Amino acid sequence: MPTELHGPISTGPKGNRVYFGYGTNKNGMVQIVDRQKLVNGPAEPTPDNLRAPEVGRLLLPPNAGAHTAFPMLKLNVAEFAQDQGGGVRDFVAIVDEELVNECQEPRQMLWIADITSEARPINVSTWTVPEASGNFCSRGGRFGTHSSNENMTPIYYNRILFLAHFNAGVRAVDVRDPYRPREIAHYIPAVTANTDPRCVTVNGANRCKTAIQTNNVEVDDRGYIYIVDRANTGLHILELTGAARAIANFPR
Repeated sequence: MPTELHGPISTGPKGNRVYFGYGTNKNGMVQIVDRQKLVNGPAEPTPDNLRAPEVGRLLLPPNAGAHTAFPMLKLNVAEFAQDQGGGVRDFVAIVDEELVNECQEPRQMLWIADITSEARPINVSTWTVPEASGNFCSRGGRFGTHSSNENMTPIYYNRILFLAHFNAGVRAVDVRDPYRPREIAHYIPAVTANTDPRCVTVNGANRCKTAIQTNNVEVDDRGYIYIVDRANTGLHILELTGAARAIANFPR
């Protein structure tokens, strides 16, 4: 029985799909659902009726979940452009939510699955922030992913995915090759006087540290990036610069 559903993402009546992520940090599952059948199907919650809208599912390992399931559809993979059938494929970016402070659970991160064959999804890559790049396990608070942006603005869609990564801030990941995602930019807000401490229990005693906790990220149709912090550090409005900005599709 799938549990811990966060925000499903719909492609609307035209796309006719809804992508559900279950499990958060364990026993995760991504479910692909026919929107029309979900909205207009029989109302009685029988097992058969509940299963009827499903077109595909991907079961994750016991130590991984799915907070956000963001579809990346009709993505041109340059590596396969000359292969028979071409390089246009469908993917879903699966982002787990870290729940426990100071790395006291398995790392939650980005998974990318190929869903071109919706009934048989297959994972093709993973991505995470290297812990040693900032000694994040010892900084305090959670270290791992929480969610991705959900706006499908053409400025970033199928090019750059933004990930809220708790004490590692926000990360911009180049997803033009979903088999080899790579980080191209990041921003870690500074701790302020308002930032709340985060605690863990060590040998029966509380140990508390003050660390930022970038919890959610979203973008708008102008290309601005918005991040908010669950440890009371506040809201930041950001923009890409330099080589990272050149990867985006800003109007000229």
